[in-house]
Amino acid sequence: MSEIKNICCIGAGYVGGPTMAVIAAQCPHLKVTVVDINAERIDRWNAEDLDELPIYEPGLKEVVGKARGKNLFFSTEVDRAIDEAEMIFISVNTPTKTYGKGKGQAADLKFIELCARDIARVAREDKIVVEKSTLPVRTASALKEILQNTGKGVHFEVLSNPEFLAEGTAINDLLHADRVLIGGDDTASGKKAKDQLSAIYENWIPKERILQTNVWSSELSKLVANAFLAQRVSSINSISALCEKTDANIGEVARAIGYDSRIGPKFLQASVGFGGSCFQKDILNLVYIARSFGLEEVADYWEQVILINNYQRNRFVDKMITSMYNTVAGKKILLLGWAFKKDTNDTRESAAIYVADALIEERASLVIYDPKVSEKRILQDLDALGTRSPEENRKALTVIQDPVLASEQSHAIAILTEWDEFKTLDWESVYKKMLKPAFVFDGRRILDTEQMEAIGFSCYTIGQ
Repeated sequence: MSEIKNICCIGAGYVGGPTMAVIAAQCPHLKVTVVDINAERIDRWNAEDLDELPIYEPGLKEVVGKARGKNLFFSTEVDRAIDEAEMIFISVNTPTKTYGKGKGQAADLKFIELCARDIARVAREDKIVVEKSTLPVRTASALKEILQNTGKGVHFEVLSNPEFLAEGTAINDLLHADRVLIGGDDTASGKKAKDQLSAIYENWIPKERILQTNVWSSELSKLVANAFLAQRVSSINSISALCEKTDANIGEVARAIGYDSRIGPKFLQASVGFGGSCFQKDILNLVYIARSFGLEEVADYWEQVILINNYQRNRFVDKMITSMYNTVAGKKILLLGWAFKKDTNDTRESAAIYVADALIEERASLVIYDPKVSEKRILQDLDALGTRSPEENRKALTVIQDPVLASEQSHAIAILTEWDEFKTLDWESVYKKMLKPAFVFDGRRILDTEQMEAIGFSCYTIGQ
């Protein structure tokens, strides 16, 4: 395998774009090209105004601005980038299947296979192909079979290099990674390929934090890491329901157990539920893999993490309805937040989507505000559920830019994303504008319940 001078990444989404931007910024000696067939997305990556980038992530525009046009390029010329690169990252979407065998659980690998076939068709020289997308175990072997059966005599090494990024802190996570995981074959060429990828990361990551494994361990580690994190969220959320039936406060319980060094405080914030592109998808994939090997008890165990998450969202909606005299029909409800967490514009699997859908089904009239999510995205998210027609969704909601003005004549407010600005909202002005009693349902535990009640709100906070 020749020296690595040119890197290509297929997929300019939430993983590919930021990851390649950081690699380019940290490795000025490498040419990094990010390609995507979505011309609109590439145009936004190339926008003169860095505020127009397709992804909102703190620190991203600064990193892109440092490298773009120097050694970082965004293009729709997929074949050219594949041809020029010695190392190709695959970072395309791997959604949960909505059809056929494994529907609702297995990962849909059609985009991965298309990438592999494009690489096989174009490649004229040996390549290292790196799985960056979240993939089920044994995908590397499938990729390798497709690539090696091209009949061109080109040698491919397939590596697994899963990402462990948290949206909202992705740039910091890339610059100061807990660990970098590289899985590959234990052959001489496989070990060399792993060392070549490791050498790229070693430009800014200490070598002792770069772990080399076999490819199966690497692929499974990604799924298991997300499953364990989601499990913590569902665990604390299950206890929040118990706290509401007793005099316990979930914040105090979480703090108490978080001081235990064996447990630690992270991912113990009770909320309306987890979202994002990975947690649910990866757990469902883990469940599917376990069932495919006949491990029913293992599958049932991990599936319960998803069931508790669904239960928490449903419980939140039920609390809203029962608090408002068992009906929200015709009532104006202001939803604050649509992104699945603060500091990102990613809405995939956001709890807000499911809460809004349930409230629309109960004939509520919704007004929605999120500082980083567009009306187009909000409507697309609801339409994707298929609960009702797009026209019905459009009639049921209004997207606004000023939450204080939007509170006029509203019956209730629900906080669904923990954006910092919601903590400092002019809540006294909001209260004056609302119909009385004025309900606030804090699904992220970011408000001071006593202060809100002192203003006059009827306040429900998860877990107390």
